[in-house]
Amino acid sequence: MTALTQIHSRPAQEIRSAGCLKQTYEQLLLGDDPGQRRDLGQAFLETQLQKAASLPDELPRDISALQGFVEQHCADVASQYGEYLSARQEGGPRQFFHNKAHALFFLQAVSPTKLVDGAWLYGLLEHWRDPRFDGLICTYLEELGDGNPAQNHVVIYRKLLAEHGLDSSVVPDEYYLQGAIQLALGECAEQFLPEVIGYNLGYEQLPLHLLISAYELRELGIDPYYFTLHVTIDNASTGHAQKAVQSVLELLPIEGDREAFLRRVAVGYRLNDLGLGSRAIIESFDLDAEVLGMLERKRPFGQHMHSDYCRFEGKTVNQWLASREQLPGFLAAMENKGWIKRNQDPRQSRFWQLIEGNGAAMFGVFSPFEKQLLHDWIAGDWKPERKTPPVRSTSTPAMEPTPPAADPDVQRLQVALQSVPAHEQMQVLLPWLSAHRHAHPAGLLATRRFIELKSSLR
Repeated sequence: MTALTQIHSRPAQEIRSAGCLKQTYEQLLLGDDPGQRRDLGQAFLETQLQKAASLPDELPRDISALQGFVEQHCADVASQYGEYLSARQEGGPRQFFHNKAHALFFLQAVSPTKLVDGAWLYGLLEHWRDPRFDGLICTYLEELGDGNPAQNHVVIYRKLLAEHGLDSSVVPDEYYLQGAIQLALGECAEQFLPEVIGYNLGYEQLPLHLLISAYELRELGIDPYYFTLHVTIDNASTGHAQKAVQSVLELLPIEGDREAFLRRVAVGYRLNDLGLGSRAIIESFDLDAEVLGMLERKRPFGQHMHSDYCRFEGKTVNQWLASREQLPGFLAAMENKGWIKRNQDPRQSRFWQLIEGNGAAMFGVFSPFEKQLLHDWIAGDWKPERKTPPVRSTSTPAMEPTPPAADPDVQRLQVALQSVPAHEQMQVLLPWLSAHRHAHPAGLLATRRFIELKSSLR
């Protein structure tokens, strides 16, 4: 899902000063010790909440105005999207993605957040008997696709990454902030319940960038299903946005300091505004820099792999690849020799012919995303005569999948469930619904069983 207001993003330099975000993210996601995860999550959240508290407060002070606030936001987004569609229908250019490489860059950059979709709600599953938490738990289970891999948001995004050769491991550190916040909230839900509620309220509002991204991804031949799925389930009428508002009202204390609770909800809401949001990431794309960065990652593996037969301006390929500082000159040398013909059909460039096609000398050296970067960099202003046909969303009908019998985690889970009565199975299932596990076969099985027991035991 996506944050309500991520346009007002903090500079990357400020984010980096907080430390290694990727390391925090991975410890929260993969750490074996629950106590250590909670301690890390609490310390991390306290720092991020201090930053969020200094941001402008958008929420209405009158709790009765909250539903109207959300509905007005939805109406504003619909109006802005209508203006966007009108501009496009009148022949206007794409507003987000200049080319396919730009779109793939975005999908890779936001992957740390998308691959833990819904994680901020995980810690609330312990309250499955309390009807006040039904809306939040329902939201989380829908993020998990109710145990159907075709609807599980993380499974869908993993498939999207794999289809285009995208690698979340090369994403810069600053892009891990929102994912780390979500994981920390999921680990520390008991200590930070108002903040979880507030974060959920902000994250579940439909943002304009989600609609535009889906439209332009489809134009570029990229399946937008992950994004269109969120357009439907985040609606303010019956979807996650409406459930988010209802959860604030239902979990507001009857006695005690209600104002303090709502202030914490408001700060949790503003956690969404920390870090580089979707629009800032889109605007940060620099094709030249991405091509050079990609070649630098390849350089250590290729600097001794080429023969001395071919030379560019007196240097062998291995000599050109000896240091990162020479990469711009290497590309310029290939362009000067005619191996790269910028602003033309890439198929006319000899360098591209070495990369693309089953018989190409460097077949398999570059991933689909890396090839797209090179293709669009070479093509520049050149446009094909035929446009890429828009791709349709590949939504799959809901089904009850059969878990693979040979999967060892599935086998262990089934044995564990058989050894305890139904009313004790929930504690066995809960770890399998975590951000790290729920998209695996055993996690999907556990999700389906959790739903069955939640309905029958309460």
